[in-house]
Amino acid sequence: MQGFAGFMWLLSVALIVFSGFALIDAAVRREDAYRAADKKTKPFWLIILGLAFVVNLIFNILSFLPIIGLVATIVYMVDVRPALRGLPGGGRSRRGGGSSSDGPYGPYNGGR
Repeated sequence: MQGFAGFMWLLSVALIVFSGFALIDAAVRREDAYRAADKKTKPFWLIILGLAFVVNLIFNILSFLPIIGLVATIVYMVDVRPALRGLPGGGRSRRGGGSSSDGPYGPYNGGR
């Protein structure tokens, strides 16, 4: 029985890490990338993935709530994340660089 408990503990830790990774990944993506990929909104995914992370921290893996969180995390990882990564720039927020006149395909020069 001790081996099973150890396995379930490892599985719980893996779910926490998986949902945490998905939450961080969703947080670093740009808001407009979600709209461009037609995948709900950034706040929607942050709430869903945040709840999944918290549920995985609190509840035992044998409960049904972590399973629901796992399904939401898998949907993000196999559907939303690839769509965001397929956009120019990978849907990630820019650090530094760029100006307020930059559009999605480069700088906007006002037709010059």
